Order: sequence, then structure tokens, then C-alpha cells
Amino acid sequence: MKNERQDMILEIIASKDIETQEDLREELVNHGYHVTQATVSRDIRELGLRKKMGSGRRLVYTAVKDANMTGSDSYKSVLQAGILSMVPAENLIVIKTVSGVAMAVAAALDRLEIDGLLGSIAGDDTIFLAVKNHNYTEKIIKEIKIKSEE
Repeated sequence: MKNERQDMILEIIASKDIETQEDLREELVNHGYHVTQATVSRDIRELGLRKKMGSGRRLVYTAVKDANMTGSDSYKSVLQAGILSMVPAENLIVIKTVSGVAMAVAAALDRLEIDGLLGSIAGDDTIFLAVKNHNYTEKIIKEIKIKSEE
């Protein structure tokens, strides 16, 4: 049953833009798989699904091996498409993003392990990056720009 369900997930995301776990759960229900959000979350993790920019600059689930994207390619894609502006503010960096993309951008930045970047807080279209001290802010902004262009 689990393998069949996970095969169905791969079919669904290959044929439709699925933005959220709830969207995926509803599609599974429509295909006769009555599952909880926790089950969908586990399946996503086990299948190694990632988010990439879909149509309309929306993040949608994709199977990395099917999309021929590595983790760094996926992060680059999210950073390129999502970041609108970055402004230093003492030991913070305020990043404006496309609406609905801030959490994905913040997650990508956290995974890049940039020296001096302590963590992030994301809303819908704004991210606050906590920086070790104000001496790091410009360096981190430059590194984010480089990472998104590599």
C-alpha cells in the first residue's frame, strides 16, 4: 500500500503543480488514498521531494531525480526566483521575496551554511536574517548573490 501510494504521489506531482502538503493530501484522497497530513509529510521526506519554481513563480513539489536538479541547483533556483531585495540593518538582513516564497528562501539560506549567518525568520514575503555582528552583513549579502548566480 505504501509503495503504491508513493508511486501515486510521483504521478500526481508529475502531472500537476502541487504547492502544499494539504493539496497533495486532497489529490491522494481523490485517487482513493485516505491519508493524514503526517503520512503525506513522511512520504515527502522518504521520496526526497523538494520544491522548485513552477508556473507563476510558485513553489511546487518535484522529485529531484526526475527534475535532474541537485540540492544546490534547487537552492539556486529558489534564491534566484524568490529574492526581490536585501537590505542590511545592523546585525540583521531584511530580505523581501515574492509573496508566499519567504519560507522556502529562508530554508535554502539556512542549508547553505553561510559563515556569520546565525538563522532566519520568515513570514509570507519577508525574511529577517540574524547575523553574527554588523561586520558580516555586507559579506553575507554578497555571498547570497553569488550563490544565487552560480
